Amino acid sequence: MQIFRHDELDDDILNDLLDEINELYEASEQTLMELELQPKDNELQRALFRSIHTIKGDLGLVNFSPMIPLLQHVEDLLDFLRKGQIRYTSTMSDLVLLTMDRVKLFVQSCIKSGQAEYDDLLYSLLVKQIARIRPDNPQEHDRLLSESVLLLDPTLDARPEHQAPQASAPDKITEQPLDDIGLTGEADDAEHRDIMFFRELMEPVERRSQYWGGRGDRIARLALYLNKLNGTPIAPNQLAVACYVHDFGMAFMPLELLHKPEPLEQAEFNLMRSHVYKSARLLEHLDQWNDARKIVIQHHERLDGSGYPLGLKEEDICEGAKLLAIVDTFDALTHARAHETHRKRPKKRAVMEINRVAPGQFCPKWLKVFNQAMANLLVRQDA
Repeated sequence: MQIFRHDELDDDILNDLLDEINELYEASEQTLMELELQPKDNELQRALFRSIHTIKGDLGLVNFSPMIPLLQHVEDLLDFLRKGQIRYTSTMSDLVLLTMDRVKLFVQSCIKSGQAEYDDLLYSLLVKQIARIRPDNPQEHDRLLSESVLLLDPTLDARPEHQAPQASAPDKITEQPLDDIGLTGEADDAEHRDIMFFRELMEPVERRSQYWGGRGDRIARLALYLNKLNGTPIAPNQLAVACYVHDFGMAFMPLELLHKPEPLEQAEFNLMRSHVYKSARLLEHLDQWNDARKIVIQHHERLDGSGYPLGLKEEDICEGAKLLAIVDTFDALTHARAHETHRKRPKKRAVMEINRVAPGQFCPKWLKVFNQAMANLLVRQDA
């Protein structure tokens, strides 16, 4: 790692620089979201190019030289895009966002301490990798972009979009206690013992697939956090139980179906859909968990009636199911899956995708809470 120490600069200049980068970052996020829907829109492509060009120019004015070559090569890539010489892909979006993340962290560190660490070897590799993406080798673009994204964030299973994922090691199941996430009542009361029972019940279920490790804890923690942030309109203990058992029925699907990389046949898809009934039946005779059971059976319903199993709409769907639908989707997007079209996304990109498909699918009220929470969490993670 190298240390960059900037020239003596007025705090106002540095803060203005960071403010402009933040504004351009937000504008670029919106542009990338729209490009997902209109990948050939030249005005959107030019807007993305201008954002990177402006940030590069601003850093040049204050001599923040370590970031300039990387931004220059991303700018060159977007220049090819706006000229119609290469096509837009979702992996290009990841590269742009992750590059801008690095720039923000670099500038924030300079403001905070007058210096910033950077990995000169990593940036040199990135520059060489991105420079290999040219209009005359389109068959190599997906691979080169994916490898570039992986250099920026090694936690991602980035790969060309046509390439099927390989089986990966399961995420480590968290062993943190659940007494800090908004559950109600005493820690040793009957409801808490039930919650811990369902949590422990799901651990061997999660081990059935290499893609499920730690999923219950992740979903429960995020769902309870969002619920608390919104004033706790959903009974926390009911929500916790639903988070743990909502995919219990998946454990009783054939493994070859769970791990099938190709698109599912209609009969296979219908069988997978039946998991909500199997999961809900786990709570069938436990009257104290009726609200949790309702959340479980409805968590794949959609506001426009296109969901399953009952095709419920709007107010017919309970609040817990509306919330769980968003959290469940976010976790699926940000973790590996067997399906060949699925690629683990950076968290920022997953938030963008959820917002893109939200109309008719996700509850606007809970989506607003989710967006606010993720903005706070991702800023804290960057820091």
